[in-house]
Amino acid sequence: MESVGKPITARRLARMRGTLARRQPGLAVVMENIYDGHNVSAMLRTCDAVGAATAHLVYDVEEVPEIAGGVSVSAQRWLDLRRHESIADCYSALRASGLTIYATTLGEFSHDLYDLDLTRPTAFVFGNEVRGVSEEASRTADGTVFIPMMGMVESLNVSVACAVALYEALRQRRLAGQYDAPGMSAEEIDGRLRDWLAREGRDPDAAASISDAVVPRARNRHDLRG
Repeated sequence: MESVGKPITARRLARMRGTLARRQPGLAVVMENIYDGHNVSAMLRTCDAVGAATAHLVYDVEEVPEIAGGVSVSAQRWLDLRRHESIADCYSALRASGLTIYATTLGEFSHDLYDLDLTRPTAFVFGNEVRGVSEEASRTADGTVFIPMMGMVESLNVSVACAVALYEALRQRRLAGQYDAPGMSAEEIDGRLRDWLAREGRDPDAAASISDAVVPRARNRHDLRG
């Protein structure tokens, strides 16, 4: 039977497989009523960059904004976006996956970001640009966390705060070698690969017949274009 869909090179397929091998199922982000589409897009781009596989969206006050493709660089194509009707539903799903939940807020008992062990399964909760995380999100989390500030202002832009937190997680996880071995089973990687291929309009069955190419362990933004 003739295959359907766009063709794919071995290099492109290897890049996808290498990216999936570095995905961190134990690292997630929750966006609670963040209304600025540019902020959401930038946060999704950072999620993809550090290997966070899933972003959870809770919109029970604000409308879900349009994702700005130029800002996200289509990062949403490579992420699992999960919608939840409430914080309670979201937290239930996170805990079922074994993640410890940290709401980002400056409080009396908040942890300094750099004191946390982020090699453990972790979800960060980021709140609305004006109101911050909701009282429920803060109260029912496993803990709260703040990013230390040395200036006069007390907070960062939410997308910047997300990047700071996730890159501290990346730093710790790289040192621990957590990007050196797949965090998902071979079956889960294969399933996600087929989903990615479908999102690109490619034929997963045809792509499966292409031999693996060597994927460099370290790469920069100029590598593996294809």
